[in-house]
Amino acid sequence: MRLNLASLLDQAAKRHPEQIYVRLGDVALNYATVNGAAQRVASYLQSIGVKPGDRVGVMLPNVPHFPMAYYGALLAGAVVVPMNVLLKGREVEYYLQDSGSKALIAWAGFGADAKFGADAAGVPLLVAGPDETPEGATKLEEAIGTVEPLTEPVQRVATDTAVILYTSGTTGKPKGALLTHSNLMWNAEISSQLHDLGTHDTLLGALPLFHSFGQTCVLNAAARRGATIELIPRFDPELALGLIEKQKVTKFFGVPTMFVALLNHPNLASTDVSSLDLCVSGGSACAVETLKQAEEKLAPVLEGYGLSETSPVACFNHKELGSKPGSIGTPLYGVEMDIRDDEGNSVADGEVGEIVIRGHNVMAGYHERPEATAEAIDDLGWFKTGDMATRDADGYYFIVDRKKDLVIRGGYNVYPREIEEVLYEHPAILEAAVLGVPHEELGEEIAAAVAAKPGQTLDPAEVQAFVKERVAAYKYPRHVVIVDELPKTATGKILKREIDKSIFDNATV
Repeated sequence: MRLNLASLLDQAAKRHPEQIYVRLGDVALNYATVNGAAQRVASYLQSIGVKPGDRVGVMLPNVPHFPMAYYGALLAGAVVVPMNVLLKGREVEYYLQDSGSKALIAWAGFGADAKFGADAAGVPLLVAGPDETPEGATKLEEAIGTVEPLTEPVQRVATDTAVILYTSGTTGKPKGALLTHSNLMWNAEISSQLHDLGTHDTLLGALPLFHSFGQTCVLNAAARRGATIELIPRFDPELALGLIEKQKVTKFFGVPTMFVALLNHPNLASTDVSSLDLCVSGGSACAVETLKQAEEKLAPVLEGYGLSETSPVACFNHKELGSKPGSIGTPLYGVEMDIRDDEGNSVADGEVGEIVIRGHNVMAGYHERPEATAEAIDDLGWFKTGDMATRDADGYYFIVDRKKDLVIRGGYNVYPREIEEVLYEHPAILEAAVLGVPHEELGEEIAAAVAAKPGQTLDPAEVQAFVKERVAAYKYPRHVVIVDELPKTATGKILKREIDKSIFDNATV
């Protein structure tokens, strides 16, 4: 079956050409305008040698350029590699090299790190935005003005990769989840139905569009139904509340920390949020008390669950079926879920086991990592999530713990092994362990326990600064403790579960 995810924008531009697709401040662009710009991005990418199946990095915040670049690369038949704008230079280099990207489109405000990564990976850099363009880079806005638009999407097969989303558990560097045109098209279609989107809707675009949640439930789902997105480049609760009132936002998609920020902001009481008819929470588990307050002060809330490897939505509370507080709901149409023990056997309702998922939303595998793919997806197509849960008699799922050693800080995944690798680069560190500790607002905070090499001394603030210079701002540890040694198994493996988290209580650097 021939299919290109870019047809979402192309068809929306034909059906609703004058409908506003994205708005940022005083800039409001309709579907026809965004599609026209995407067509020129596609044409320019072709002119510099990007061919169908080639990868293109996109490192942009929530600005109108994001859909232009995202759909532009897809229109050209390329594969999009979305990248967090907070990545440092060597992280950019890794994403580009690991994916085999042929070009990088980045925001000028992050130009230094983008240039470092692009130069190291040997790929051309296209820069968008008002800030100064780094030497050697090409200004995107000028470049696309020199080409004729590519008016028809390059046709791809439904099972071809459309997007590579980088994710990881505890096994080292991030892995690229291969999401197909079919994966993302189905997820956008079902999400748009689930949340009853239409041309009458204005979505608050606070979720990062480089994240799977923002891409599917906001960017792609809005295009599927001709809705408007009110963009926020960086979430700010005061700005968000002001936009909800001013632009009559009807739907808010966010992670739990965003809800906490809105609910605790002093402007909430004086802000008219009556236009909101639905709030959607995902990314990490939301406290039942937070959900209760959000329903009282904002709008009905639907909580769901998914992973980058599942495009991402797999399970959701449905308005027509009724929500259950603390539950992630029931599987989407066409998605199967089960709870299994360590031997792969289904467990009874009420018992704890690992969630496994099968359906149209499950990735094709990890980019150039056949062993990791085989470990994650069994011969029958069941994806092992690593998340522990229970299921009740009505088929509702409840997350109880994570099997993987993954930290979710404010809705962002932080992979301990990646931070540990950086810590081990420190010349005075002998051993290190990174883990998550409870945090009232963020859900979890990053903590590190490190031991010094014989004859060396360590200062917590210096260790933190060492990591901070090398990773994105949301990843470095806010708590650092110097210990004599870390608990280990008989074979020498560090036992994180034996680390007393109370040692971090007064260790904020």
